[in-house]
Amino acid sequence: MAHKKTIDVQAAVAIAAAEAIAAKTQGTFGVGGLMLDQHGNVLQSLHNNVIKDGLIFDPTAHGERQLIDWYYAERAKGRDLPEPQDITIVTSLDPCCMCSGAILAGGFNVVVAAPDKNAGINYDASATFPALPEPLRAQAEQSFSYPAILGTSLYSRASTGATPKSFFIGKTISEPTQALCSLVFEATSAEVMEMFNTDLPQELLKDPATLPADHYIVRALKQQYPDALTYRGKPHAPDAGLAPFLKQAMARDREHGGAGDAVALLDSFGNLLLCMPGRMTQSGIRSAFMETTRAYAQLRYKLMHGAVPARHEEIRHYLGHPKDGTFVFAKGPDGSAVSFMNLGAYGSTMEGPLPLKNPAQFQYVLPSLPEAELAAVCAAMPPLYRSVIRIRPTQVADHALVAALA
Repeated sequence: MAHKKTIDVQAAVAIAAAEAIAAKTQGTFGVGGLMLDQHGNVLQSLHNNVIKDGLIFDPTAHGERQLIDWYYAERAKGRDLPEPQDITIVTSLDPCCMCSGAILAGGFNVVVAAPDKNAGINYDASATFPALPEPLRAQAEQSFSYPAILGTSLYSRASTGATPKSFFIGKTISEPTQALCSLVFEATSAEVMEMFNTDLPQELLKDPATLPADHYIVRALKQQYPDALTYRGKPHAPDAGLAPFLKQAMARDREHGGAGDAVALLDSFGNLLLCMPGRMTQSGIRSAFMETTRAYAQLRYKLMHGAVPARHEEIRHYLGHPKDGTFVFAKGPDGSAVSFMNLGAYGSTMEGPLPLKNPAQFQYVLPSLPEAELAAVCAAMPPLYRSVIRIRPTQVADHALVAALA
């Protein structure tokens, strides 16, 4: 949508609400947002794109994350944009953990309309952000704004959090606009989340390693990641055979401006499907996990988009939902904003409970935090992450794999 300038919180939220309606029309989460410079110029506006054409397109394609990647991409092209601390993101819904981590990692400001008591970073409405690791809370208190909604309905609230930037003349949101932001999201949330639970159960999945080398699924995997299907371990039990692939990706991660992280995706049979580095020089939030989960989702989307039902069925048999496989991080989560973003993006990839048969879907090789401290970070996350998905990163059991990366 094309907009020029807004110096009023209400007007900015109205733009975000219009984007949210467009998202609902598309069949994805009804959330929208925009990015403003320090003068109120609208740099970009867009909406959630997790679902396209009735298929999962990208579980990380939330509005705020997309806006931040757009910002970094534009700067990489040479566009003269203000520094992140002079940028304000206005969103129709309280940012999730992934988007909050991305906002904090970049140093952006955010103005929030509707609450999200299930997944929002301010789920308890305290604006003290106990869901964040403690080192990030003060930064959030200084950059996350929850403007007042004047009125007497259930949608009214007092202003909390940071004061919106000084270019905003009007600093309140109208009740009807706030209600619209809430209702559009509520109208889409359950239906979209259910799309993440339409894949075949693990017992019906088929092993892609049994397909001939010239099969279109194998070719697509190899095109995405040439070493796909060249390693196989026991299901959910990565071993030292995975080390060379992780080490190669870790080296590439350093070349791309990262700290030497890498993330592998193994399917439910133990086959290596992807092992990717981050691209932090391109965007400060393109971590190894973000690249991996996005690549797998878009691989499936490209194969299924426009395909006949029989091919849809075949793809679902051989390329199951990641929840039935294993994500293996070279480095475990730490207390940084990028790491918190990864935890949130993992939750956005699952969007529902982990299978009881696979509680250790999220594994890491090298710890970055003591086990108890990491457990405390996960236990403090909003209800969706801690109680529904039950995020519990665990270290790999294979000592040889740990030694190989140490």
